[in-house]
This record gives sequence, C-alpha cells and structure tokens, in this order.
Amino acid sequence: MDPVTHGLAGYALSNLFKRERATVIVLIAASLAPDLDYITRIWGLDVFLRYHRGITHGILFLFIAPLVIGLAARWLTGRGFLFYSFISFLGYGAHLAMDLTNQYPTRIFSPLDWSKYSLNLTFIIDPYIIGALLLILFMTLKKGTNRRTITTVFLLLMILYATSKYLLRGITEDFLRERLDEYHYTLIPLPNDFTRWWFVTSSGKHYKVGVVDLLTETVCIKQEYLYSEKDPEVKESKGLRVVKNFLYFARFPMPEITHTEEG
Repeated sequence: MDPVTHGLAGYALSNLFKRERATVIVLIAASLAPDLDYITRIWGLDVFLRYHRGITHGILFLFIAPLVIGLAARWLTGRGFLFYSFISFLGYGAHLAMDLTNQYPTRIFSPLDWSKYSLNLTFIIDPYIIGALLLILFMTLKKGTNRRTITTVFLLLMILYATSKYLLRGITEDFLRERLDEYHYTLIPLPNDFTRWWFVTSSGKHYKVGVVDLLTETVCIKQEYLYSEKDPEVKESKGLRVVKNFLYFARFPMPEITHTEEG
C-alpha cells in the first residue's frame, strides 16, 4: 500500500482509543514507520527495489520498532510507555498486514527467512481500501459521532473485502488450472476488479502471461516467453550491480537484448 493509505489506517486505529493528540500521532507514525526503507532510494532505484519491504517489514522489527516508538513517546509525554508501545505494535502490524495483501512481495519473516511473500489480493493503491479509510476520516472528524463504532464497522468491512478477494482468487486459480496445464500459477489482482486477474504461469523456462475472467469464464493469453541465457551478454550482465539487484527483486525475470549503433 502507499504511504497515504498507511497514514489513514493509523488515524483510523486511533479512533478505537480515547481521543488524545499523542495517540493519533503515535499511531500514524507507527503505521508509516516500516517505510523508512524508502531512504534506500537515495542510492538508486535498483537498490530501493532490493531493500524495500525487507528488514523493516519483517517480524523482528515488528517487535523492536514499537518499543522504540514507545520509548520516544514516553520521553516526550512523560507517561504511557506500555500503552504507546502497544498501539505502536498495532499500527506497525497493520502496515505489514496491508502490504502482505498486495502483489508487491514482502519479506515478512526476515531476518529468519528472506523469502518473498505476497497474498496477491489487492492492488498497491486499492480504491476500496483507501475509500473506506477516507470515509472513516471524514465521518469521525465531526463532533458528537461515535468514532469507535464507525471505525469498527468499516474495518470489519475491509476485512470482509480482503477475505472475499482471497476466496475469489482461490476459485479463479482452480478455474485457470482446469484450462491451462502448467507447473506453477500466479494470480495478480487488477485495479478495481473482482473477477478478472492477471496471471503468470511457468513450466520450466516457459512463461505465459494473460488475463483470466471468472465472470465470462475465459482465459486470454497475451504473451508467451522462453527464458534463455544462450546469448553471452545475458550471462555477463549478471555481474552488474543493477542487474543483481533487479534479479533479487523480480519474481519472473526475462532478459531482453537491445542492439544500438554503439554496440
């Protein structure tokens, strides 16, 4: 998810507690904290792609970062270390859970396991999630509203939304497996869509990319690729920093050679 969505999620969680300025600030800060790895963008896009959603999005930082935020809040306010650490844990955990639902992989078990995980349920900027969070914001800014009830209802609706996408993805994958006999299947959510999914299948070095539509019961293969390293340029490129970082990030890398006048 994008930083705006995470910040709105932090504000939404603050509605579940007594309205205090420090509580709102701490929860928003904790909800944004995992994305401190954006600083790696300074060293290049390839470095950012390699390290974004790495250690700061893992279970180790899920327990360490809230304590640090709790200590900072205790130092600034003079009270509430346990409370601020607890709500920081909620905000930080909500960030990791939301990121885990979309197609951009997360190393959620780092540093114990550096494998990439993704539930592939929501788009990076999901209109339904951000729409629900904006409604929470506007509805709870009014005086006299029951902030806790409004927020709870919308949070439950968002959980129901993610659950429905999970079930639909499973049904769609079963349908795709019936139509295509491949070794590995990956479904990727399309923005603002429930029944259509991008898919990538792989059998050995053969990839197929297309769209599967559960509503019309159709499978459309857009492109097919055959991974090959027969060209020496492909093997040589693996020694480059940019290529190494890209290969570390990419789930389905495909080399392409472009010949220019300079060679």
